Amino acid sequence: MLKTYKITVSGQVQGVGFRPYVYGLATAFKLNGTVSNNEKGVLIFAQGDTENIKSFYRKLIHFPPPVSIIQNSSITEIDSLFFEDFQIVSSNKNGQLNLPLTPDFALCEDCKKELENSKNRRFNYPFTTCVNCGPRWAITKTFSFERNHTSLDKFEMCETCNKEYTNPKNRRFHSQTNTCSSCGIDLFLINSDGKTIETTGKNLFKKIAELLSKGNIIAIKNTSGYLLCCNAENETVVQKLRVQKNRPNKPFAVLFPSLKKLQKEVEISEKEIELLTSTESPITIISSKNYNGNLALNTIAPNLNQLGAMLPYTGILQLLANELSFPIVATSGNIHGSPIISENDEAFEKLGNVADYLLQHNLKIEHPQDDSVVKFSKKFQQKILFRRSRGFAPNYLNISMQSDKKIMAMGADLKSSIAFYPNNHLYVSQYLGNLENFDVYNRFTAEINSFINLFEQEPEIVLTDKHPLYHSSKFGKELAKKTNSKTVEIQHHKAHFTAILGEHNLFKEKVLGVIFDGTGYGDDAQIWGGEFFNYEANTIERINHLAYFDWLLGDKMAKEPRLSLLSLASAEMTEILAEKFTSNELKTYQSLKKINQLKTSSVGRLFDTVASLLNISDFNSYEGEAAILLENWIENYDLSVCKNYVTFENFSAHDIIQNIYKDLQKGISTKNIIANFLFTLANYILKYAKNKQYKYIAFSGGVFQNTTLVDMLIELAPKEIKLYFHKDLSPNDENISFGQMMYYLKITN
Repeated sequence: MLKTYKITVSGQVQGVGFRPYVYGLATAFKLNGTVSNNEKGVLIFAQGDTENIKSFYRKLIHFPPPVSIIQNSSITEIDSLFFEDFQIVSSNKNGQLNLPLTPDFALCEDCKKELENSKNRRFNYPFTTCVNCGPRWAITKTFSFERNHTSLDKFEMCETCNKEYTNPKNRRFHSQTNTCSSCGIDLFLINSDGKTIETTGKNLFKKIAELLSKGNIIAIKNTSGYLLCCNAENETVVQKLRVQKNRPNKPFAVLFPSLKKLQKEVEISEKEIELLTSTESPITIISSKNYNGNLALNTIAPNLNQLGAMLPYTGILQLLANELSFPIVATSGNIHGSPIISENDEAFEKLGNVADYLLQHNLKIEHPQDDSVVKFSKKFQQKILFRRSRGFAPNYLNISMQSDKKIMAMGADLKSSIAFYPNNHLYVSQYLGNLENFDVYNRFTAEINSFINLFEQEPEIVLTDKHPLYHSSKFGKELAKKTNSKTVEIQHHKAHFTAILGEHNLFKEKVLGVIFDGTGYGDDAQIWGGEFFNYEANTIERINHLAYFDWLLGDKMAKEPRLSLLSLASAEMTEILAEKFTSNELKTYQSLKKINQLKTSSVGRLFDTVASLLNISDFNSYEGEAAILLENWIENYDLSVCKNYVTFENFSAHDIIQNIYKDLQKGISTKNIIANFLFTLANYILKYAKNKQYKYIAFSGGVFQNTTLVDMLIELAPKEIKLYFHKDLSPNDENISFGQMMYYLKITN
């Protein structure tokens, strides 16, 4: 007698070809029944021989579709139902959304081959996708993930596409993003006057490649937002883009036409290749030390020995790459500091003065996203996320959470993200930017409203940073008032600490938290940033910190490393200060220093001080520039010859700077001084942990984007101490929203 079983599967199982895969598997096991999406994931009714059903279930769970992630599943025998065959049926939404969302996926190899095959019907069609690749979060309006819930809804499938969609043997069987040149998205190239130059066709990408080769800047609308592109070998046009975009020094990412071209010009590791060709396809920061191509390197990444490299990850970029013989700059389509642009009219208005031409299309992007950025440390290949966005957002799957409250976390201001816990899953948005910028702030509020509408849930608890002037905190309080929610303030560095505890699920252990960053409002109303915390039994206690020094002129201090030097300089350094300040400035700032009451323990500002003292940087044109330039001096290091600049008893920024000054006077090289400085930090942390008998150290804060410091920590750590670094989140302020969520659930409750 035939049995009937109900099977439920939850996780990243919508928009990943899960239903067609189930259909094929069920047919192979001679089962009848149905498969559908619902608000919790995928629902399957399977009827047949019991052994066949159980074999089907085992194979489904152990060998799911390539881009799916199964979190939970169940199989239960139910009363017998009648099914004539096996079918994919329309989604039923019987409640509020309760499943992970689906991130964007890079172009798969099968689709890439079709793009380049002149006999294939999708030859040269830029929006070629299948169940394994293409935009998902970028085009999502609501869930479950069905075509009519996305911005592709306006493009009705032609007869041929519909045949693919309904054919179980076709790779596009139930592919919700299925389109072709007959029924799909249109591309059009316009000049900065708005005149159409070329439309979708075989010559379009040849024309763009030709324009790029002649030194033009082109704003290209990709599937997650605009990219500003130019010939990366043409120093003049790269510099022009810097001026037009108002981005004097921050490095540009470079899109290489192929992996082969990239490998020909620069050495890359297996891990870097794996990342560059993954379904996330982020910008990967690689060493440019042995670069042997023709890039305008010092204009692309001024004063740096590293390069942000990427490969084509959409049909648009692949078709352009096929026509290129040179790499191109591919940087976020915005004016420096503003959010990435995705609307055609806005692009024409704001980028028309930057770009000579704009490549546009008529697909609406619901959730614009910058490219994600990742780097591996040189010695131990520790993966560090610098920016978590396209390909990674908006899920956070690596955690089990339990609360009967709907919780929203507002994050921080500088590197904004939001986290939402409206059901059984946690969602962490893409990187949004600096909320000081009005357009970023509007994007931030729009994303919050989008989350609330998508899940049809308003928060009951709103979590904010303790800083009273943060825009995120102010908006959080307004949102709480509007939704009649409770507001909970969480200290910045404690949120960093609980973010790393949450990533590694360390809440049952006793852990030393080391949180080093630029700034955060402390419990004592001072500016923290060099913190040591003890975590034990759901309690966090601040147990040590970098000795306080003067915090001068508010946010200006973070933008001018010379001010950090002024704060920490001894009387012996008068001549150095005289070279960096006018006499009027010195007089004014010294007077302010005498009456200053605000103190800081910021390791970020300590990095700035070292950079200024060594004449590496006195002004930051982008966030963290001095620290990045500082690390750039070290190609390698030898721990056996490194020395300490502080004693274990006194973790003092003043002492570190004074000892660096002495080495400078002795003629010790800049490279060796920087190695000693990083060694001092790493060695102090590990000695402190050993002295206090910690077995676990967890690190967070933007300072731990310094890959040399991370390598030193790993190399110096004794076997009895285990180190934890961020792996799925950035160590910088992007993780604050996640950390606020962890703090509320694990510490407050």
